[in-house]
Amino acid sequence: SQSFKTVLSNSTKIIALTGAGLSAESGIPTFRGEGGYWRTFDAMSLATPEAFNENPSRVWEFYHYRRERVLQCKPNSGHWALHHFEKKLKREHPDKKFTVITQNIDNLSRNENFIRMHGNLFETRCLKCQKIEENLQSPICPALRGTESKDFDSNIPVEQLPHCGHCGGLLRPNVVWFGECLDSDVVRKIDSLLKECELLLVIGTSGIVYPAAAYSKVVARHGGKVALFNIEATDSNADFTFIGPSGTTLPSVLEVEDLIQQGNH
Repeated sequence: SQSFKTVLSNSTKIIALTGAGLSAESGIPTFRGEGGYWRTFDAMSLATPEAFNENPSRVWEFYHYRRERVLQCKPNSGHWALHHFEKKLKREHPDKKFTVITQNIDNLSRNENFIRMHGNLFETRCLKCQKIEENLQSPICPALRGTESKDFDSNIPVEQLPHCGHCGGLLRPNVVWFGECLDSDVVRKIDSLLKECELLLVIGTSGIVYPAAAYSKVVARHGGKVALFNIEATDSNADFTFIGPSGTTLPSVLEVEDLIQQGNH
């Protein structure tokens, strides 16, 4: 079988699919498996439209906690490896296409050609006028200040939660919750990229969350190769598997170690 190095250099259309494992190495909780709880709640049960309708204060406290946590974190060597790989391709092979598709909602990626599947922790969407805006304020509203270190509900009145500066409607995090559909434009874009993809790098995800689990199958069906970078071997469809923290494996496998060490961020 071809070596990964050969496949990497021969591929003209490459996709990196990144999941929670990549950002976990920067200190961001994955809220899956062992650490799947926030306070006493199963984190997955809070990431639903029903939870927000029932208790917007609790859900905003959860997302405020996550925002504050991410704001203290920095991109790791895995993020920088993908950044430098993209720059290197642009410089040396401008005809090649490299796209990062992420399931993560943090702001740690440093790539330009970048698609978010599940939205952005640092964007809000108004429930009334639907306006989407970037918001990096810390805290996002005065009433949430300090709640990130509490382990009980603050029961903040709805009128003190984040509100729209345009129409006064209640804001929600602009993320895709369980039970919600992915943005149809995003889905279309990803589908067309997968069909022409010659090499898919699956990074820091076990591929449990649909539709990521199906991506490697689509790529393989169209004759592409799949490489898995994860702390454990989970995706049996992979042609190449690199086990270990992606911050360790990616820089050497993508041959960008020297660029990262130069601090050429």
